[in-house]
Amino acid sequence: MDTTFLCSEVILAPDFGGFVGLNFLEKGEKKMAQHFMEFAFNDSVKEMQEKYGTRDPYKKMEEKTDFRNKLTWQEKAYIKGREDFYMSSVGGNGWPYMQFRGGPKGFLKVIDANTLAFADFRGNGQYISAGNFTATKKTVLFMMDYANQQRLKIWAEVDVLHAADNPELMENVQLPDYRAAVERIFVLKVHAFDWNCPQHITPRFTKEEIQRGAVIIEPETMEAGTGGQS
Repeated sequence: MDTTFLCSEVILAPDFGGFVGLNFLEKGEKKMAQHFMEFAFNDSVKEMQEKYGTRDPYKKMEEKTDFRNKLTWQEKAYIKGREDFYMSSVGGNGWPYMQFRGGPKGFLKVIDANTLAFADFRGNGQYISAGNFTATKKTVLFMMDYANQQRLKIWAEVDVLHAADNPELMENVQLPDYRAAVERIFVLKVHAFDWNCPQHITPRFTKEEIQRGAVIIEPETMEAGTGGQS
């Protein structure tokens, strides 16, 4: 079978000790959320899969009942190690929006196995994501680790809370060393997640990763990045 179509059955996690099967549910564990295909594979998506010959293997995956759907130590560790992510929303006019969210490593907090939260700081005052979430709470997060060619997608629903009205939650999400005023708290109820295969993810490295020797940049790479100019 061509495993190209079944990348999401396997997690490629070199930081966590290799390959980990996605379809896992601890004995006696109550299923709290659906697997990602129930959200991602609508009728038009299934029609496209039929057209291009990938429907059968995905249909078999959909029939499984033992998908892991709570965040485990692997997802929690991965999330805590991120400095940024991409977050979608859809406005009342039907137009989608994608926002880049960044901050200190670990600013997206893991509250429990199905809940994430982060502090929303005062910004440019457009409030596009916050406003869109009053129309529909649905979102998908893309969390990238370019250095290790990893991608975690999370389907969730968002509640936007006023920070001053939620002091206990504020204690969990605030960043004492980060100079910015917190206006709101975004609370995400996780319904499903999926680890993508690393194909087509171009490795990129942060300044910190380069400085600590996580990657060695060859002189010819530097020259290629500057167009060969000295």
